[in-house]
Amino acid sequence: MSKQRVIVESVLAGKSQREVARLYGISQPRVSQLMAAYRAGGWQGLESRSRRPRTNPNATAPAVIDRVLALRTELITDGADAGPHSISALLAREMDSPPAVTTIWRIPTRAGMVTPEPRKRPKRSWLRFEADLPNECWQADFTHWSLRNGLDAQILLWLDDHSRFLISATAHEPVTGRSVLDTFRAACARHGMPQSTLTDNGLVFTTRHRGGANAFEIELVNLGIAQKNGTPNHPQTQGKVERLNQTLKRWLAARPAAVTLTELNTQLEQFTDYYNTRRPHRALNRRTPTQAYTARAKATPDHNTGGHFRIRDDKVYANGTVTLRRGGRMHHIGLGNQHAGKTVRMLIHDLDVIIIDRATGEILRELTVDPNRDSQPRGTKPGPKKGTPRQGGMQKGYRYPKK
Repeated sequence: MSKQRVIVESVLAGKSQREVARLYGISQPRVSQLMAAYRAGGWQGLESRSRRPRTNPNATAPAVIDRVLALRTELITDGADAGPHSISALLAREMDSPPAVTTIWRIPTRAGMVTPEPRKRPKRSWLRFEADLPNECWQADFTHWSLRNGLDAQILLWLDDHSRFLISATAHEPVTGRSVLDTFRAACARHGMPQSTLTDNGLVFTTRHRGGANAFEIELVNLGIAQKNGTPNHPQTQGKVERLNQTLKRWLAARPAAVTLTELNTQLEQFTDYYNTRRPHRALNRRTPTQAYTARAKATPDHNTGGHFRIRDDKVYANGTVTLRRGGRMHHIGLGNQHAGKTVRMLIHDLDVIIIDRATGEILRELTVDPNRDSQPRGTKPGPKKGTPRQGGMQKGYRYPKK
């Protein structure tokens, strides 16, 4: 039983309104209001009534509500982002005063078109990073996608960190180190060279954990482009290109599955045009990636990458050679049969190599590797040349020039 009914019952039982007001801690006029409501409508007259106005001049027009719901349906069907910001950008092209983003969000929510998601981390806890200039940093990653015949294809993506401009999107079966190098070179020829790259630690991007450099890493060193790799098992470092994977897959899923790589690459070209030129990006203040990419001057390599350094211990083969893998190619370096079986240390800086006897510390050979040859010529043995005079005296076998 409600408190209002108890108050009315007390008055009906014979108590005065002043006494009831004092008993229940309310004003006497309030008791009079309750009694009047009871006489007018009985016990139902005591129930709380909505204070909502019967009319609201600020309510969203039914035509606008219908358009918002239609746009959301169209975007979902097309595999595009159907959030309130995307709908707001489209409405801004159709009307002078589109409703607020919060209003747009409420419309499909009330219509039951929004599936609640688990609560996410608050945005204030994010550590955001964005390159200051276009081409200052390119992110790269690849993801899997199934063709209609069930074969697995891999899609390689290059993305500009500053503008979210999709530099390149190509399908491969599978992505290899050669694929990475070829697409990178093609992207550089079309858009200019980046100042740095950011990738995960996949072997197609880096082999530094195996002690050497692959062809892509050597290309970056030669061009003076800094290479950055994310923390293992932490894809958030490459968050922009990881998020692009979701957008791409949702777009592809809304279309007939490709049968061949050629057909999939055609779809990727269509997606690249849509993503770069027609899709306003929320992180870019509703600009398209193309608008952001072309708004400022592009960064260029600073040529201060320092090169690739490593130290490697090895054992000389029976034929007197050691091997060095560089850019996926094996190079054979001769030291002489007299050093067979020795343990050596190789100090490597890009193409420059120094080979030291671990036991004595003697330098056995210094050379600059010819990347176009598998077997490296012996060249000149390090140390004093035979037939040169020693300091302070003559050396046997040395012939002084005639005066």
